[in-house]
Order: sequence, then C-alpha cells, then structure tokens
Amino acid sequence: MAHLSSRRELIKQGLTVAAAAGVAPVMGSSSGGALSFEEYRNHDAIGLAQLVRNGLVTPLELLEIAIARAQAVQPVINCMAEELYTYARGAIKAGIPQGPFAGVPFLLKDLGMALQGTVTSNGSRFYRDAVMDYTSTVVTRYEKAGLLIFGKTTSPEFGGTGTTESILFGDTRNPWDLSRSAGGSSGGSAAAVAAGVLPLANGTDGGGSIRIPASCCGLFGMKPSRGRVPGGPRELSSVMSVIHGLSRSVRDSAALLDASCGPEPGQTTIAPGPGRSYLEAVGMAPGPLRIGLVTTPITHSPVDAECSKAAADAAKLCENLGHHVQHVELPIEPREFFASTRIIMGVGTVMRVVGRERQLGRTVTENDLEPIIWQRYRDSRNYTAEQLAVAERGVEKAARQMALLQQDFDILLSPTLASPPVKLGKLSLNQDNAAYEKEAVNISAFTMLYNATGQPAMSVPLHWTPQGLPVGVMFAGRYGEEELLFQLAGQLEQASPWFDKRAPL
Repeated sequence: MAHLSSRRELIKQGLTVAAAAGVAPVMGSSSGGALSFEEYRNHDAIGLAQLVRNGLVTPLELLEIAIARAQAVQPVINCMAEELYTYARGAIKAGIPQGPFAGVPFLLKDLGMALQGTVTSNGSRFYRDAVMDYTSTVVTRYEKAGLLIFGKTTSPEFGGTGTTESILFGDTRNPWDLSRSAGGSSGGSAAAVAAGVLPLANGTDGGGSIRIPASCCGLFGMKPSRGRVPGGPRELSSVMSVIHGLSRSVRDSAALLDASCGPEPGQTTIAPGPGRSYLEAVGMAPGPLRIGLVTTPITHSPVDAECSKAAADAAKLCENLGHHVQHVELPIEPREFFASTRIIMGVGTVMRVVGRERQLGRTVTENDLEPIIWQRYRDSRNYTAEQLAVAERGVEKAARQMALLQQDFDILLSPTLASPPVKLGKLSLNQDNAAYEKEAVNISAFTMLYNATGQPAMSVPLHWTPQGLPVGVMFAGRYGEEELLFQLAGQLEQASPWFDKRAPL
C-alpha cells in the first residue's frame, strides 16, 4: 500500500478526473489510512475498481465498508433479503478475476437470480427456502467481471407490483423519505444504492421494475432490449422481463451491460450487437436527435404536475443540447394492450406457482401467497392456449406500431411515472384487490409499453420535487439501440449532473 500522503493525493487526483467527467463531487476527508465511508461514497463502481487496480485500496476494504453501511441502514430501510458476507470474503481469498469491476461490492436482486447454494425466495413465502443448485449465466458473468456478491436485495412477491413490500420481508423504505416506497420490483437494490451501500446493483424489469425504483430513488436505470442479457440457463426470463442494474452513474450501467450482454447457448431471441462498447458510447455525444415527447400514458389517466414538469424540463434541456423535440401521441389501443399483457403476466405467475408445486410435491394454498398474487393465480390458471396466442399477437402488434412510429423519432421522451414516490401501503400485494387496482393503474402507465415491445428504455434522474422527492424522466429507443440511449444519457449527465445529490440518510 502506498504511503498515506501519496495515497491521499492519488485518490484526490482520481476524483478530480471523475468530477471533470461529471461523475463525482469533491472528496471528503478522513483521519486514518483506510478509505473512509465518505471517500467510498464519492466514487462510482468504475472509480472504486480503479482504486483497487492502483493499489490504493483492497477489495476486502471495500467489502467491509459496504457491509458496515448495509448493517447500519438495514434496520432503517430494510433493503437486504439475504446476507452473503462469508461468501464474498471467500471469493476474495480464492482470487478475484481481473475484470472491469474487480473488487467492487455488488448485490443481486432476490428474484429470478440464481447463485448456487443460496436461496432465491422471489419475495414469496412459497419460495422462502428454495436453495439454488445452479448459477445463472448473467451471475457468472458478473463474477467474471470482478464483482463481489455479498447479498441479495428485497423484492415483492414474484415482482408483482411497483413497490417493494412483502409479507416475507416487510416494507423496503425510500432513503429520500422513509414513509414512501422505494419503487418495485427492484426496490431493495435501488434503496441500497441510494443509501450509499454500493454504487451499482442488479435489477430486473418486467413492467418497469428497474425504471420505477430508479425514478423513486434518484438513480439511473436502464432496461435493455429483449435478448440483450441472457436469462438462463434454466429459468429463462419471461418475454416481458429483462435483466440489468441500477446505478448512480451512467458509465457504471454501460460497463455492466458490456460485461453481461451477449447470447448464451440455446438462446433464440438475440438483440443485434452494438457498433462499439456501451462504455465508449457514454463519452460520445450524439448528433441532433429527433425526440418525440409523450405526455399522455397508455391509460389516459392523470399525470402528477411534478412528473409532467420533469418531462417538460427535460424536453427543454434536450432542445438546448441541439435536439429537435416534437409532441407525439402513442398509437396504442389501451384495452387491447392491457388485455394482452395481463394474460402474459398472469401466465408467468401460474408458471412460478406450478414450478414450485412440483419442487415441493404439494399444491399451493391461499396461505402461501399474498392476497393479490393468490387472486391473479386463480384468475390466470384457466387461460386457454387460444387466449395466450391472441395475447402474444397483441404484444407483437404493439411492437410493430411502435417501430413504425419510431421511423420518425430516434427517441421517445416521457415521465417515467405518473406520480412521485407513493406512500407505503398504496401498492402492497397484501390488500383487497379493488383497492389495489385503484392505486396500481398508474404505476406502469408509461413503463410497461417497452417491456411489451422489447425496446430499450432508461429512467434518468433529472428532477426533484420541492419536497425533495426524486422524479425520473424516461427515454426509449428503437429495438437494439441502447448505444444511442447511452450517448444521450452521457450528454444529459454532463449537462445536468446528479451524482452529488444524495438521500438524507
């Protein structure tokens, strides 16, 4: 390890470079030789990995800071579903692969992510002791990139709502306002990143589950194109769901996608490859873009004034950056669209239940599932093959309609959500279905469209309400064009930095 003064100077130099790139603010100070929490929090994941490569900090030091912060905030925000601290320490002793994130702490979402020998509960009492006997392809890629997996984050049962509340784990609270939801279903990951436990965490998105919590927690959240990141080898993601992460910086998200993208054996839906690395794209400003401004969600329901303002201000920012913005209406018929997605997602719920029934050798009961999920399961288990086929055609129709629309627009801009983060309990799965439906109609009013079409979309933290609540702005690209989204995201991050905006926790 370098002498203390040399170490401090090199760390400061690294932060100065990062700050010039719009990534990090000026570093705090510490009195000892070890990296302080404030210094840790002032880096994104790429920055932390650089410190490790330069010999200024060890992976074990970073891990212990992350563990200490997780233990400090867990009683407050309840973001951790499983602690894997011994596993992470063992990975360090065994030797970390020298990938782009070598030595950086990382958390997996406790939904659909398999790590051999650990539990994946999917937020459900029915899966509470489901120990995985294999590791997901994407998780293997994360570890090859050098990420240190030290735990799993909370999610609602089966990812079935836009908040992270469950009977199994309780309520995950938003670090910006503890009375409000962190979003869902990747709310545990979002809360952990917003609270400073780590700069980057895993998420999945089947109806907005990366972008919703990114909006709620003031983070950057990219939903990749369908087929970009593998969902196997055993439990393949549904047609609506994709895998990626939530981060404080754009470049972390880009580098994570570089490390995890590409088909696995047997994969049949494969997104077209990019022209360059996504990380490289972040530093390349796009030329003038044709941007369509969407202000009315598919539901045609009201949009909170702060969310509308966030999108309008983002449109002005884009115009100031040289892009052309034009108002546009979505060509989607809402009843047909939601009838299709309801059946597809309902069948996914049935598959999860039936798969667990086979593992346990018994039939599910009402006491195994949360009330809303139990109702969905009962409503969905008798769908016919014809109904499913019609639903799949409905989703394909939406994809064609959006592809035709985006012949005239490079990017579509909208609010991510129709409201700022909601109070806890509003979207809980543990309530009467009628009450839930009334509150839930808006949560994925903007986001779910791009799960159906398979297009990439990102939530960018560009707005905060007068009460200090984060509000995301969503940008969607054509299928397979994450590269262009990352170019725009890097430009927006430079023009309106957010890295130094921290939750008061």
